[in-house]
Amino acid sequence: MNVLALIEAGAQQLTQAGVAFGHGTTNAFDEAAWLVLWKLGLPLDDLDGAAQRPVTAAEEQAVNALLAQRIATRKPAAYLTREAWLQGVPFYVDERAIVPRSFIAELLADPDLGDSLDSWLSPDTRRVLDLCTGNGSLAVLAAMVYPDVAVDAADISADALAVARINVDRHGLQERITLIQSDGMAGVDGPYDLILCNPPYVNAASMAALPAEYLAEPDLALAGGADGMDFVRQLLQDAPAHMTPQAVLVLEIGNERAHFEAAFAHLAPVWLDTSAGEDQVLLLTREALTDA
Repeated sequence: MNVLALIEAGAQQLTQAGVAFGHGTTNAFDEAAWLVLWKLGLPLDDLDGAAQRPVTAAEEQAVNALLAQRIATRKPAAYLTREAWLQGVPFYVDERAIVPRSFIAELLADPDLGDSLDSWLSPDTRRVLDLCTGNGSLAVLAAMVYPDVAVDAADISADALAVARINVDRHGLQERITLIQSDGMAGVDGPYDLILCNPPYVNAASMAALPAEYLAEPDLALAGGADGMDFVRQLLQDAPAHMTPQAVLVLEIGNERAHFEAAFAHLAPVWLDTSAGEDQVLLLTREALTDA
């Protein structure tokens, strides 16, 4: 057996077991490829180069054990490998933090995508807040993309911040990223030129229907109340006091656009284009928040 055949067999197992995807992959083949290549210590970005590599009986047994664990526990693959990738950057993750998958990462990493964040910032942009930082991935990406800024990474969860500390240290950004335990904006100061936030926004009905893989993540990072907007309501009320006059807030709300527009009909956000469309991430200026 070779690597490709092992992946194909693994994909069949995952499909037959009815596991759910969405934590870095969207289908059984990609998930199996991730697990197989990781377990064999092969580059995750070079399947073509590894496809015909022979697999020993011991390696096949080890891979099958990992696939069995994925199926039995229904944990996202990232929790089993202790690693997730965002825009080509590796991040440590475990069950203390949500698996990073924010579309805001695309907007940070690709200045040509949709309405570039760069067009909303100025040469004077110096302070960035990543609110609900989780494992710290957006804070790390922001620090990488904007080498002249200081980043505050805030989360209510001490456990999540412990994971974020691993990633800040891993990427050598201790001098530029400050970790802050904060319930929303309560524990941060500012003023900030840019606020990034991928908050808990899943509405109650959707929470009740989530696959087991999502329920393996911290509930605190997902549940947003009846309409998913509980955290967002407080955020939009508190944010202007922590923003510079020209600051912008970039907010991810996933599949909750209808609920956002119902709750904040008085606002006129700019919807930013991502690989998932134009209804996942929005931008609000401080002026828009204060004038509404």
